[in-house]
Amino acid sequence: MIVLVINCGSSSIKYQLYDMPDKKVLAKGLAEKVGGDGSFLTHRRGGEKFGISKPIPNHKVGIGLILSCLTDLNMGVIENVKEIGAVGHRVVHGGERYSGAMRIDQDVLTCIEECCDLAPLHNPPNLIGIHECRNALPGVPMVAVFDTAFHQTLPKQAFLYALPYEIYERYRIRKYGFHGTSHAYITRRAAEILGKPVDSVNLVTCHLGNGCSMAAVRNGKSVDTSMGFTPLAGLVMGTRSGDIDPAIIPFLMSKPEYAKISEVDKMLNKKSGLLGISGISNDMRNLDEAAAKDGDDSRAQLAIDMFCRRVKSYIGQYLAVLGKADAIVFTGGIGENSPVVREKTAGGLELFGVMFDRVKNSDPAGAFDLSMPGSRIKVLVVPTDEEGWIAEETFNHVK
Repeated sequence: MIVLVINCGSSSIKYQLYDMPDKKVLAKGLAEKVGGDGSFLTHRRGGEKFGISKPIPNHKVGIGLILSCLTDLNMGVIENVKEIGAVGHRVVHGGERYSGAMRIDQDVLTCIEECCDLAPLHNPPNLIGIHECRNALPGVPMVAVFDTAFHQTLPKQAFLYALPYEIYERYRIRKYGFHGTSHAYITRRAAEILGKPVDSVNLVTCHLGNGCSMAAVRNGKSVDTSMGFTPLAGLVMGTRSGDIDPAIIPFLMSKPEYAKISEVDKMLNKKSGLLGISGISNDMRNLDEAAAKDGDDSRAQLAIDMFCRRVKSYIGQYLAVLGKADAIVFTGGIGENSPVVREKTAGGLELFGVMFDRVKNSDPAGAFDLSMPGSRIKVLVVPTDEEGWIAEETFNHVK
């Protein structure tokens, strides 16, 4: 079966086409600056790369352009869009209703719409992508794969905030967690590497990229996670602050430059994190270069140290929550590619039974297992595959 995976953002559309169940990637690409000036699409087929610069005024045009690329005589991989057997959609928020992927019908659409209030930047474009794909591919089954689904196993004492209980009852303010497709995939993959059934594996999973989250996984299920009601909570991220004292917000709003809540929100989400501390970049690679050049007293080094300290604190917290663990798992752009971050966060945890191998960690060829023989808790690097997970979930729902 040919499965198309779609991830619609407010101004972008990311896609991959799979041949299932082999999970062979036939083509993939990204449409950027949708609805803006200078829009373009990058399409990849195997080792070939094609660039298309043309107006993409809306998501309808973007979806049409993607489908035309997939069937194009020069760059396509299928002859007709009728070969597409199903479409899997990444949907950020499914609220409390869905703990797994769902075949899209009117009830699912209604739930996604109701969750727009909880994810105003993500669910509306996700919905647009669903509607446009349904229009372009009538009769083709559509499946929603929710970022929040994996974390719906959190116990109540983990997902509630210590606010008046009626706040939760009235507004459903609680910890939802995100990056669920990544945490679910690396949980299964880590279990395979460890040679254990997924329902008996205990892990601390670390998805570290521009957006960062961690999860405590007991018996293959999420029991705690660092992101909360929104993706702002938890770790220091590329441009997000992560955890702060909530009283900072009303204090800042008493100042003229932050009197509008929109300015505070923009500062916390777009101007904080690695970018805000370093004043240079939200990219860990740039900060590594700057720190090596400017020394230990630089703001770049400070940003790296703050980032790693927060990750390490959460590792300790989640090891305590789990009581026992099989592995600490790193994934995401930073987790997979930054030996510095892995050493600063997983090194020095001998008290917990973690024996970190610095030689393996620095091996440019890479290694799955970065722990020494005899380490009670393994340290693993597992490349994530969120699109592949969505393709599998979609295939399993329609086969």
